[in-house]
Amino acid sequence: MSNVSFKGKHMWVGLVSEKQHESLVELLCEVHAYYNNGSVISQDMVREHLFENLLSEKSPHHLIVATNDDGKVVGLAAITLVYSLVDFAVDQRKHCQLKELFVSSSARSQGVGKSLMSWMARFAYDKGCRRIDWPVRTWNERGISFYERLGAKRVEDRISYRLSDPCVSELAFEANPSFDAGDQGRRST
Repeated sequence: MSNVSFKGKHMWVGLVSEKQHESLVELLCEVHAYYNNGSVISQDMVREHLFENLLSEKSPHHLIVATNDDGKVVGLAAITLVYSLVDFAVDQRKHCQLKELFVSSSARSQGVGKSLMSWMARFAYDKGCRRIDWPVRTWNERGISFYERLGAKRVEDRISYRLSDPCVSELAFEANPSFDAGDQGRRST
């Protein structure tokens, strides 16, 4: 973890540790409420998802947290390091995908977001990444302004798509109803 100071306040930024898990559960509940019109979710459900999925050995994510002097998690960046399928040059082939950047409402405008982005950039750079990509909601004007102040550029030639159920299940069983996900070597016909 790195010790960071901003406007006389101290925070620590780094990969989430075991002692921060319960505080991270609380922040993830706040994330849920933020994106779901104030909807409340059970801490038990969030805790289960954190341990069984986000922190599992099979998870592709790295969870970076910022904590205040009291050890409370006040910010989160979830990233994945990926290899390009179209850029093969050594300095282009690996990049960082930011899945989520969230700062608790009580800690905004205190340098938490910038500290998380800075720590993430160094982590990604040290792992060979020379690019960071992420989506942002069109209504998140404050976030867009923040990213642009960092020097990020809007990717004008990309838009985002989402396929959800029932369309996912319809598509999944349309062409190949006997597909076995355990059969990794199977070819499409």
